[in-house]
Amino acid sequence: MIFRSPFRDITIPEVPLTQFTLQYAGERANQVAMIEGPSGRTVTYAQLAGGARLMAAGLSRRGFQKGDVFAIFLPNLPEYAIAFFGAASAGGNVTVVSSLYTPDEIAYQLNDTGAKYLLTIPQFMDRALPAVRQSKVQEIFVLGEAPDATPFTDLLKNDGQMPAVVINPREDVVVMPYSSGTSGRPKGVMLTHYNLVAQMCQLDSAWKSTEGESMISPLPFFHIAGIVGSLLLGIWKGIRLVTMPRFDLEQYLQLSEKYEATRAVLVPPIVLGLAKHPIVDKYHLSKLRVIYSAAAPLSENVARACGERLHCMMGQAYGMTEVSGASHVTPDEPDMNKPGSVGFCLPQMEVKLMDTISGAEVGQNELGEIWMRGPNVMKGYLNNPQATASTIDADGWLHSGDVGYVDDKGYMYVVDRVKELIKYNAYQVAPAELEAVLLANPAIADAAVIPSPDEEAGEVPKAFIVLRAPLTEQQIMDFVAGRVAPYKKIRRVEIVGSVPLMRHGSKRPINALAGCGS
Repeated sequence: MIFRSPFRDITIPEVPLTQFTLQYAGERANQVAMIEGPSGRTVTYAQLAGGARLMAAGLSRRGFQKGDVFAIFLPNLPEYAIAFFGAASAGGNVTVVSSLYTPDEIAYQLNDTGAKYLLTIPQFMDRALPAVRQSKVQEIFVLGEAPDATPFTDLLKNDGQMPAVVINPREDVVVMPYSSGTSGRPKGVMLTHYNLVAQMCQLDSAWKSTEGESMISPLPFFHIAGIVGSLLLGIWKGIRLVTMPRFDLEQYLQLSEKYEATRAVLVPPIVLGLAKHPIVDKYHLSKLRVIYSAAAPLSENVARACGERLHCMMGQAYGMTEVSGASHVTPDEPDMNKPGSVGFCLPQMEVKLMDTISGAEVGQNELGEIWMRGPNVMKGYLNNPQATASTIDADGWLHSGDVGYVDDKGYMYVVDRVKELIKYNAYQVAPAELEAVLLANPAIADAAVIPSPDEEAGEVPKAFIVLRAPLTEQQIMDFVAGRVAPYKKIRRVEIVGSVPLMRHGSKRPINALAGCGS
């Protein structure tokens, strides 16, 4: 049985992403597009569009050509948008790098994408420089000044003229965020101009945002929810975006009150804080109309508690990087909101549920793996045809690795995962990646990493370790912490005599998994 959207079909323009997103920049020339939250610094639509044009011309003068890769390694700042649209306008692929990554993790992404340039800030140079030295990056640009880097302003010193770039929206990749997919180490997700334009149009059919609204943007722009749900959709729709370089609950509340935030795209740990933290009562958030939670499951109880406390609608979105962000959302209408559900599939999407044992299609109110097909499904994984083929079948169905069901009214519920990924505070953590790090320690003979339930983070990585030489649990955690981004750290360790193999051949302690709903 194929499930389709209750929303009407939409027309998806086949145009380049920058052209589509900035199509109203001229009409809004003097309107504030973005505000740097902590400082109050503003960027108008004229400055945003003009800066992107100057950057594209500057890159062209340096020999940057269609298909070249530009890496952005920044916290959330207005310059993120200028760099993103500038590189895209020049026909480039933008690869967004986690601001939490270690030098080795950055170097892996730079080498995998073949990035030509990198943009960062002085505070990140201690990680950016050693990463670039392991790559083929030709030049580092920096906001401000730093040794061994070119000021970003130098790139903008030109007349804004550049050769015309012909873009095929359906085929040409514009952004490559990294995702672990259903398993394994992070992979470059190739999203085309058409993928992202389609996603924006799909979301707009369900989220009735209007020009002049205000939104604080704490979700990092290197995450697909931050890229699409905040940055792209906000600028296209004329929503004033207030950026936060790092999340702090009190600062988020201060900014929401000061700039009269009307909507929010958040993740469950932030929603939990809004629902329970006493500091929330100090601030007036009466303008806040709707909050969407994305990137990880949100319990019905927390959703209700947050909505009731803030007197706003609390909705959810479900999807993955491989579908350009979302496949399902709660409509932006309170009478269609169903707490605990992720809503309906978006226009032009088809969804079916497949029994995880027999492989047969199932119907309403029956559990199955969620398969999706639509204009927002990625082109594939960069340099990895095998992973692409195992995720998108010959008929174009993307196998999500998530398990859910659709009720009698068409609402989707996501209840479990087939895939091995750990969702720590909405970040993807691949067990196989952590196991490889652990096995690099000569004192460790064998290792398996699983998701362990946690009230605040949702899940944390837990390691089962077989030792060949003495190590304490803390030494094991410290060993991993020094080699991965903070969100990937092992949080719990159990020393065992052996790690049994499960029936599919993967190393996972069967008794431990039983307590995780797997």
